[in-house]
Amino acid sequence: MARVLSIFFWCLSGLAPAASAAGPFATLPGMETESGYLARLLINEVPFPGEGGYVSVANTEAAMAQILWVLEGRLNRIPQGYRQAHVAAVTTSQVTDLITAGGVHGQCEGFYRDPNGRLATVPRVEERVQYLLRIANSGGRPGKFAGLINYARGLAESYLRGGIAEADRFAAIRRIGSVPVTGGGYSWMTDRDYYHPGGNFVKIPNSMEGSLGNNRFFTLRSLQ
Repeated sequence: MARVLSIFFWCLSGLAPAASAAGPFATLPGMETESGYLARLLINEVPFPGEGGYVSVANTEAAMAQILWVLEGRLNRIPQGYRQAHVAAVTTSQVTDLITAGGVHGQCEGFYRDPNGRLATVPRVEERVQYLLRIANSGGRPGKFAGLINYARGLAESYLRGGIAEADRFAAIRRIGSVPVTGGGYSWMTDRDYYHPGGNFVKIPNSMEGSLGNNRFFTLRSLQ
């Protein structure tokens, strides 16, 4: 599911505006916290302005929300006929267990637990997060970068308190072509034709807004 985003370093030293004296416009909890870790996943999986696949703030925010719905589906909305292990490759009630399942190259590329069981990411993930934070906190007023980071943080914190305000746009899908499906998003991958999670996952087409934030979303074949 994870992707390596190409970053255009148009805001590096010498080009970046001076940091605001008003204080940070965007912050994140530490990686060791559940909300900080979840927010980092949402940020890592989507493009920001200047990166490959970026379309708009609304498109990136929609992708973050749908990624969260995939996690929620794998935790609490297992369709009839499936077991959680079939859909999520793990049996758990904790979102961080979903994210780290399979280790460094597992369910979410680059997110894992270290040998002591602590939440961790490969260096490139945190490096990109810190790079985006530096841009977000530069200049005299908050911009798109700060808005997107704060949106990811808000999604993560709201979810862990008990919900997702944004609707699951895939919830009502019941058929894709001739294939009956469960509805809801259950996987996402970089939006390339050669990426597919396999098994009973069914690609959600463009006509159903299945591509968001340079990610392709998948629902499940109905077993009823």
